[in-house]
Amino acid sequence: MASSPHSLVYPLEATRRRVPRVLSIAGSDPSGGAGIQADLKSIAAQGGYGMAAITALTAQNTQGVTGVHVPPVDFLRQQLEAIGNDIEVDAVKIGMLGDAAVIEEVRRWLGEVRPAVVVLDPVMIATSGDRLLAESAEAALRELLPLADLITPNLPELAMLLGESEAADWDTALAQGKRLAAACGNTVLVKGGHLEGPGCPDALVNTVGLLSQDVVVFPGERVDTRNSHGTGCSLSSAMATAKVRLGDWESALRVVKPWLHGALAESAVLEVGKGNGPIHHFHALDNGLQPREFVARLWDEARPELDAIHALDFIKDLQSGALGETHFAYYLAQDAIYLNGYSRVLARASALAPSEAEQLFWARGAQTCLEVESELHRNWLATRESSNKLGPVTKAYVDHLVAASASGSYAVLVAAILPCYWLYAEVGRQLHDGYVESGAPEGHPYADWLRTYADEAFAEATRKAIDIIDVAAGVASPAEREAMLEAFIRSCRYETAFFDAPRVHG
Repeated sequence: MASSPHSLVYPLEATRRRVPRVLSIAGSDPSGGAGIQADLKSIAAQGGYGMAAITALTAQNTQGVTGVHVPPVDFLRQQLEAIGNDIEVDAVKIGMLGDAAVIEEVRRWLGEVRPAVVVLDPVMIATSGDRLLAESAEAALRELLPLADLITPNLPELAMLLGESEAADWDTALAQGKRLAAACGNTVLVKGGHLEGPGCPDALVNTVGLLSQDVVVFPGERVDTRNSHGTGCSLSSAMATAKVRLGDWESALRVVKPWLHGALAESAVLEVGKGNGPIHHFHALDNGLQPREFVARLWDEARPELDAIHALDFIKDLQSGALGETHFAYYLAQDAIYLNGYSRVLARASALAPSEAEQLFWARGAQTCLEVESELHRNWLATRESSNKLGPVTKAYVDHLVAASASGSYAVLVAAILPCYWLYAEVGRQLHDGYVESGAPEGHPYADWLRTYADEAFAEATRKAIDIIDVAAGVASPAEREAMLEAFIRSCRYETAFFDAPRVHG
């Protein structure tokens, strides 16, 4: 049995990394609220490993910037080469660049290294209103924009990049975001924080089909606080980290936006400075929301059930080939019945899913269930005598999933669904590996069945399901997370009972 939840279904070498290695190329803030100090906190808060190459030194605090010093470009080159020669960088966040020479050096380095994820926060104007980029460097910055995957300007910066007046309303801001995205060929995060009113929406904009639609709006409520120092730095570095961990910009913002909202809402407890104070990057530590912590907790709850499944006579006999035909036929028949009900539950998850990517994922899962059910009847059940009567364990398991789907909570439903992916994948891996390690003996009555467990497509689907639960837990309330945990545990117990049902009822 695997000792880690990632042994099969979430390998570290997957394209999405559990601990992203993120480099911030930005200026320093001695007061700790913005710049690389904010970036490193944000990266850590999102579960990443943060690094920094310093482009500029500032003298600033919560009341403003009083000085900027740009070190020699050669020293920036040494920093970047020292990191690049030793460490594989998964994502780069670019912040304050200072002058044209620095921008050109960063552009040169990006062209050589070509990181997989580049987020550019075009730091031109501080929240305090202080200019942080020389006017002579604005043209060089515009030339850097196409090298970024995501650009995160505030509204004054968005207007300056386009040579237009600052947007006074949300529709104008979105229109400017579209123009910038079209001009640069990348994704723009349009932020509504500078607008008036109680709402504080954000939107991802891309005009070349990289999102579920050209404009994906994420509504939000404004937080009444004077502490917003470093908000833009923190958002951009968090997005870079979450993109690597979750795989797409929409999933990343769905996690990062509520995290930032909480960081603003809890900022007063820090009591830092007399002016525009910093946000509370680690507010989530008090709420049990550390990235991957919830998934690790689920695994801890699943492990005893997985041990129990591996100890079942049904599993041992299936692997060795000693399992009676009657018991195997009962298992297949109940599996076919279960898959029919399970497909409807997955379809419900698709209907509740908050993004098109997740809708498609669960819809494909529902379709696969029906295809597997048909395959069972055509190739296995047609040649065996078995009852099509609904068994008590199968009924109880499906009823539990249906109840989760009727709860109206997407998070609770996907938590209930996960064990059928995760536990089944782990059990299947051991069954297949045990069969192979025994020499794949000829005449094994269930050889064809055991070989089906070596399905990388199902392992990949399981990895995606774990990602989805991780995202859902990150935005759920404490009460909803407890309901997720309860639904998951019950499903794990039903998985054990389902594998044991052939011996009891078959």
